[in-house]
Parts: sequence; structure tokens; C-alpha cells
Amino acid sequence: MFDRIALIGIGLIGSSLARVIAQKGLARHVAIASRSVDTLKRAEQLKLGQSYHTDPAEAVREADLVIVSVPVGSSGAVAEAIAPALKPGTILTDVGSTKASVIAQMSPFVPEGVHFIPGHPLAGTEKSGPDAGFADLFVNRWCIFTPLPDTDPAALDRLAAFWRACGSNIDVMDATHHDKVLAIVSHLPHIIAYNIVGTADDLQNVSKTEVIKYAASGFRDFTRLAASDPTMWRDVCLHNRDAILEMLSRFSEDLAALQRAIRWGDGDKLFDLFTHTRGVRRSIIDAGQEIDVPDFGRHVAEQPAKS
Repeated sequence: MFDRIALIGIGLIGSSLARVIAQKGLARHVAIASRSVDTLKRAEQLKLGQSYHTDPAEAVREADLVIVSVPVGSSGAVAEAIAPALKPGTILTDVGSTKASVIAQMSPFVPEGVHFIPGHPLAGTEKSGPDAGFADLFVNRWCIFTPLPDTDPAALDRLAAFWRACGSNIDVMDATHHDKVLAIVSHLPHIIAYNIVGTADDLQNVSKTEVIKYAASGFRDFTRLAASDPTMWRDVCLHNRDAILEMLSRFSEDLAALQRAIRWGDGDKLFDLFTHTRGVRRSIIDAGQEIDVPDFGRHVAEQPAKS
């Protein structure tokens, strides 16, 4: 589909892209860039690409598709670094979890003639690094584009075709709307997980040994989210601040209502809430975005099924 694809960043998303590109034969040459020499060396050991670069500008030279897979706070610096080496007609995209901030950071550096199409594949695990990726990561997951008003339709179609070849479903929306949606379905759950795991760790009357010992309960599932990349989630909080604060406010109001129901012994209200939320879980499974197994599908990430 492309002669040369440049992957800037080779963590979970980047390394999964490298694997599916090789598996599906989507490019003749994959150029990989990372500022970490050790990470780059590991990517080369895993044979994830055809060339390896500490200078991202060298990686994108003559590339037809450039995919930026770095923490969102680094997006602008990457765009500035690669801008002089981008050729006209190149499609430049990203995988960041916040879109308005990424657009604001990257747009000023995009050269004329380069097709900048912000994107976000809604796929991942709590693991990171080049060893964490697998080719099936994007299968039946959504990839959202937040194109700019002057986006070339042909370039958008070509990028969509690439992500479909990786296994993704495609949706298009406004960047602000994307950030609000992701604040509730992704960012807030991670923030809550980080917070509750921190609270449990701080409790003086429960030793760390007991926390680990009884982690087969619901606490274990919070720890999975709380094990996610700290740099990435720090940047998400800082770069989607307004939407996250709005969702935190709504969550706090709902939590206060739940607290009152428990305090006053309102069993009917509690039962209705728990019944409704159980239905939400079923709707996610019915939509094909989860599988109905006791471990919440975690084994799929560890041992991905062959498609």
C-alpha cells in the first residue's frame, strides 16, 4: 500500500503496527525511529523494520506515510524535527489519545503539500515497549480520524484503507468531540484506577502483603489499568485537561448520589444502578468490543488469537 512507512516511536502501538505491516505486506520498507538507543536496538533485534534511526528526520525522508506514536506531549517537538524532511504528498498521522492538543502542537510545523490527518486507534494493553506489540492488536477495534477542514479526501481514504488492512473499523469526528468521548471511556477509568490503587497502598491498616494476597478480587482489575505507561497518562491528563475535569466533576456528582443511597439504605436505587451498569457491560460484549470470559479478555493480549 505504501513504498516507505516511517514509525516514529516503537512502543506498544508502533511495534504492533510494524508487525501487522510485515504480516500483511503493507509496505516495502519500514523505517523506525526512537530517541532511545536501547529501544531502537531491541526493535532491530526483533526485526521490526528495515532501517533504524535515532534522528526522526532521517526516518521520514522519502516516506509516503509517517505515523507518530509518541506521548502526546512530545507531538509538537516531533513535528518540528521531521518537518524539513517530509516530502510533498506524504500522509502524516498520529495515534495520540487526545486530538485537539495534538492538532495545536503539530499543525504549525506541517509543510505545505503534506497531508496531516490526526488519528487515534482505540487499542492497547497496559504493557509498553517494542516487545509488547502484536499484529492482532487492531483487529475489530476502532480507529478514529479527526481530519482538518482542508483535508484531502483521497489522502483520508488512503489512510482509512491502511487502517482497515490492519483490522480496524473507521470513524470520523470533530477533535473536541473525540476528546470528550475519550475522557469518559478511557481517560477517566485510568485516572480512577491510578487513584484507587494509590488509596489502597496508602492505607495504614492494610499491609501491602494483604493487598497482593487478596488481589483476585475487583482490586486486581484496577491494577491492570494502573500499570499503564506513566509518561503517556501524565501527558493525557495535561493535554485533555478541560474534558477530563468535566468528566471528573460528573463522576463526583454521581459518586455522591451513590454515597447517599448507601448511607440511607436505599436498596432499590442501588439495585437499579447495578442492573443498568451490568447491561452496559453486556452491550459492549454484543458490540464485539470485548469477549465474555472471566478474565475480561486479558489472555487475548498475552496470547493473541491468529486471524
